[in-house]
Amino acid sequence: MEVRFWGTRGSLPKPGPSTLRYGGNTACVEVTADDGTLAVLDCGTGIHALGQALLAAGRAKRGALLISHTHWDHIQGFPFFTPLFVPGNEWDIYAPGGLGSDLAATLAGQMQYRYFPVNLEQLGATLHYHDLVEGEFVIGSMRVTSRYLNHPAVALGYRIEADGASVVYATDHEPHASMANPVPPPPGAIDRAVHAQDAAHARFLAQADLLIHDAQYTEAEYPAKIGWGHSPVERVVDYALMAQVKQLALFHHDPLRNDDALDALVEHCQERAGGSLKVLGAAEGECLALRGSTAHTVASDSEPSARRSRTAGLKTVLLVDDEQDVRYLMRDLLATEGYRVLEAGDGESALETVLAERPDLVLLDWNLPGISGPEVCRKLRRHTEPGIANLAIIMLTAKDSPEDTRQGFDAGVSDFLTKPFTPAHLRARVASWLLRAPQPA
Repeated sequence: MEVRFWGTRGSLPKPGPSTLRYGGNTACVEVTADDGTLAVLDCGTGIHALGQALLAAGRAKRGALLISHTHWDHIQGFPFFTPLFVPGNEWDIYAPGGLGSDLAATLAGQMQYRYFPVNLEQLGATLHYHDLVEGEFVIGSMRVTSRYLNHPAVALGYRIEADGASVVYATDHEPHASMANPVPPPPGAIDRAVHAQDAAHARFLAQADLLIHDAQYTEAEYPAKIGWGHSPVERVVDYALMAQVKQLALFHHDPLRNDDALDALVEHCQERAGGSLKVLGAAEGECLALRGSTAHTVASDSEPSARRSRTAGLKTVLLVDDEQDVRYLMRDLLATEGYRVLEAGDGESALETVLAERPDLVLLDWNLPGISGPEVCRKLRRHTEPGIANLAIIMLTAKDSPEDTRQGFDAGVSDFLTKPFTPAHLRARVASWLLRAPQPA
């Protein structure tokens, strides 16, 4: 399997003499299996040069485009991908979906006549759109696993396995734990992660031959960027160490960081990683050949799990907070997303509402009159009915110490949303959990 970088920059293109070595185009990565199966990860501005190269090599007829999310820097090259204009070509386009979203409409939005002279209907190729949730599916000889990332939009990371090798593409992801690790973890120490969702993210990356990961900030820069949906490089190294990946490619480079600054960043990360992990900065034009040692069989699946709908019926969200103004703000925000929203102001009312209404998700404040949020969670987890015991529960709290985080997960919390949070983060976190399969008991 071969991996080639066509765009490595984050947020917006940054061409010029100071970005010649690592590149100025936004996200686009080509992955090709030995049998010619082609997958393209994201369609930032780098996809324009990829399209030209595919046409010149006679490889543009069929492929798959996997979009991590539809923020502009990840789709702005879509109207310039020449293979889509050629009649007779056939491309599958995958992106996070569900809860009423329409991938074609989203892509068509930036091609309205106000912004672009060619609309979506004028593309000559046959396009097949696939709205994804978490799961596994097959593209030719490739097995693809998708997993939600932590970003102020519903975003997916992709793990691609082919020819006995694996590559993970996880861009636009923010750590779940608010506090940094003072020292890097030992290789393989996934269970030492304070936050359960950080551990789950590391398990998604486990043993990858190549990890391409969002690394837009440094730990020193991160306090001013919390909630923006990107990772400090030190924590990316820690993810890679916990997951025991073989190579780490720092990706989604900050537009303010020039080539010399990226050289220093790679050196800093390699020092943190030690000798058990190779760290590189993703650079436009670089091609990596992956030769893994783990064989696998790709089974035919005409209806892969990642494409099956889990969105039938109106989704119900229960807001539990003793501050009425906070409930009102969240209620109005979530109601505009099309959810049925219920409210409770204390722990007893929350338990009664869960039993009576069977919500799909609970947003639960830590500090409540009477029964605390963690105790509410414990009571629900002990329920004999699986639909209640396995209910997704997001704890809303400003408590972010490692001790508080462990206490919350010990109580059975599914995830934390640390106060203060942005409306975008609330929307994305709620949507991701509603689209996930039910938790095991």
